[in-house]
Amino acid sequence: MDHLAATLGAAVALFAGTNVDDLIVLTVLFLSSRTAGRPRRWEIWAGQYAGIAALVAASALVAAGLAVVPERWVGLLGLVPLLLGVRALIQTLRSRGDGGPPPAVATTALAVAGVTVANGADNIAVYTPVFRTIGLTDSLLTIAVFAVLVAVWCAAASWLGSHPRVVTAIERYGHWLVPAVFILIGLAILTGLA
Repeated sequence: MDHLAATLGAAVALFAGTNVDDLIVLTVLFLSSRTAGRPRRWEIWAGQYAGIAALVAASALVAAGLAVVPERWVGLLGLVPLLLGVRALIQTLRSRGDGGPPPAVATTALAVAGVTVANGADNIAVYTPVFRTIGLTDSLLTIAVFAVLVAVWCAAASWLGSHPRVVTAIERYGHWLVPAVFILIGLAILTGLA
């Protein structure tokens, strides 16, 4: 039971840490939907699911290709999210943690999926070593958690899209949250805890 709880907790942290930026983008898209009527709400949901599915599939394929790498070297893949986290932390420190990402313009489900994929290079870099190290059963459980959390993310972004103060707070503190989570994921993989 402890292993299941740990896997579920890790999956939630992994998704949240790699998709804080998506929450901001989704919030902007839901704001656009409310004000301009495009993209429609269903297009945002469908596009987000398609984009996350593409990122997970790419990560799983790369992780499967890494099966030829000796097990003792796999932990070094933790350097990827660790370095991404350090780089994001340095960028945040240089920008003093203010300013949000430029709003992404997407008016169809395909465009929303494209924005999700384009915004997801970090997801692939983090998901790949995790999928490579946790095994098939835990990977499938992690993917199921991701599927549920996409719905949570879309619902939260829809709600946030009607609360400008919340959007401002996420833009302000999301810059600190993302690097912290990436660094923690990288350290967990390097130390064999993932």
